[in-house]
Amino acid sequence: MRTLVLTDADLYRRGCQTLLASWEEYARGATGAELRRLPGVTAAVFPNEPERAVYNNALLERADAVDAMESAYAAVGVTRFAAWVHESDEPLRRELERRGYKLAETTRAMGTALDDIRLPRPELELAPRDWAEYLRIVGVPPDFLRGADPAAYHVLIARLDGENVATGMAFDLDGDCGIYNVGTLEHARRRGLGTALTALLLHAARARGCRTASLQSTDIAERVYAAVGFRDLGRILEYVP
Repeated sequence: MRTLVLTDADLYRRGCQTLLASWEEYARGATGAELRRLPGVTAAVFPNEPERAVYNNALLERADAVDAMESAYAAVGVTRFAAWVHESDEPLRRELERRGYKLAETTRAMGTALDDIRLPRPELELAPRDWAEYLRIVGVPPDFLRGADPAAYHVLIARLDGENVATGMAFDLDGDCGIYNVGTLEHARRRGLGTALTALLLHAARARGCRTASLQSTDIAERVYAAVGFRDLGRILEYVP
């Protein structure tokens, strides 16, 4: 297979498309939720709990789309949401700050071509794929995404000393594999399980025919993902009203 050569901009664009598609799939599993694709902004609108507190995020591309974003949330009574902006978009950042939005948190957009996986396929004890166990380890209520189709996602659950302690999920779109919700229960951390799960998700994605992978990383996990082969694509800034 020919080596895929992609710029950082290519990887970021592919990652955003996969991210939005994952939000759309989540919306299918939540009561009253939808992904609103509007000119200059795509808004995940989740009016009901338990998803309301997690998924009301919008990916902004243009400053003139802020009104449309606000209207999408106001229409269903959602007042707490996050506007996602790439750190390089100074005009959009200035517009949000002019309107009184505050920076709440940041993540790091990261991506890789799957030809660049740096770690061999790890040996890892896995439990059967179980949606309820995935939700438990992630730390959300058992009725979270109650209408979800588990077959839409590629979930792995890692075991340690006979206990299910870590999980990670992948979602594919057009040859890009989005890696989401890699996490380990507190008492089992610092054992390399997150790194191993991420590497295993990437090897599995390549076996499915994916060519790239993408994710959004917290500060604490950046070194883990870099060790697997992901590269820095810039910060995503999350502004809230």
